[in-house]
Amino acid sequence: MLSSPRHKKTFFWLVLAFLVCLLLAFLFFRQSFTTSSQKHSYSQEAQPVGTASALIGDMPVILSELGTVVPITNVTVQTRVSGHLLKVYFHEGDYVKKGDLLALIDPRPFEASKAQYEGTLESDTAQLEQAKLDSARYQKLMHQNSIASQTAQDQQYKVAQLKGQIKVDQALIQQQKLNIMYSHVTAPVEGRVGIRQVDAGNYVTAGQSGGLVILTQMQPISVILTVPEKHIQPIVEQLRLSKKLTVEAWDSSNTKKLAKGTTEVLDSQIDTSTGTVRMRAIFDNTDTRLFPNEFVNAHILLKTLSKVILLPTRSLQTGPDGQFVYVVKPDHTIEVRPVNTGESYNGNTVITSGIKANEMVVTDGTDHLKTGIKVSVANPAPLKEPSASKQPLPTH
Repeated sequence: MLSSPRHKKTFFWLVLAFLVCLLLAFLFFRQSFTTSSQKHSYSQEAQPVGTASALIGDMPVILSELGTVVPITNVTVQTRVSGHLLKVYFHEGDYVKKGDLLALIDPRPFEASKAQYEGTLESDTAQLEQAKLDSARYQKLMHQNSIASQTAQDQQYKVAQLKGQIKVDQALIQQQKLNIMYSHVTAPVEGRVGIRQVDAGNYVTAGQSGGLVILTQMQPISVILTVPEKHIQPIVEQLRLSKKLTVEAWDSSNTKKLAKGTTEVLDSQIDTSTGTVRMRAIFDNTDTRLFPNEFVNAHILLKTLSKVILLPTRSLQTGPDGQFVYVVKPDHTIEVRPVNTGESYNGNTVITSGIKANEMVVTDGTDHLKTGIKVSVANPAPLKEPSASKQPLPTH
């Protein structure tokens, strides 16, 4: 009788434990079902992506090489006579034209020498006239046998000597005229003057080291660049046809276009140590954005590929088997498709096979994409065929 209450109590706890286990099992399976449903629902959500359409356009074939801005003419202005520098007419950094007066060397010593030689010329001219008269008289007297023939001959020699002396006098006068002209130092070319090397008041000598100032031609200006020998033939073919290739000069970071010019000349031989040949390109440089000795990136337009299929370069992916793209099919599912590529420039790449015009590819949001996955395209732009352009393709 005493054990019956204990049995009832034990039975009660067993039933309670069983009910608790049932409750825990229910809660566990309910949570698992909810999580599975959420995962299934999540897996069905479309992944947002950015896209671009494959368009037909033109692709420039660009050869990019480093170049150095080199003036066509860079002159160290030298004095051609010696003397005291009376005045400097230019300011450092000025732009001057050919023939502009830059400096004046004291011309008075040359003017004095010129006056002296002119006086000597007048004296020698008078002596020559007198000698000619005497020679004519001696010739007449010689025919009359009044004087010896040697005397008449000597007088002719004197006339010839005075004629020679007059030529010397004239040359000396001309030399002083040149010295006077050279004392006015003028700009030999149009360009920009740098920092002056000598101040007014100093004594300068002809051809002294450093000169007066360096004068640099700024317009037009050239860029010297080196071209690998494998790219020489396309350039030679164009130059042979008297066609100048278009060249663009970009800054050292290759982000800003500075100027546009044309190829001028290709050097006559290849540098065997580097396997390159030098080329000169000419730029008008009207805005003086190109500065001497500046390093630039030169973009040479070799040719233009017309009506080719273009894609943004960032849409290209690389895998073990090569390059591929994620194609967005009409039902907004993904297809992984291998492609072959050609030239690339300005953010675009030529697709030689694997993509047709107007097909849409993913450019942004490529993580976790695979064949068959659904994607969403926000406000896709209408597909259209562009006209010939070198601009980046529009993206969505």
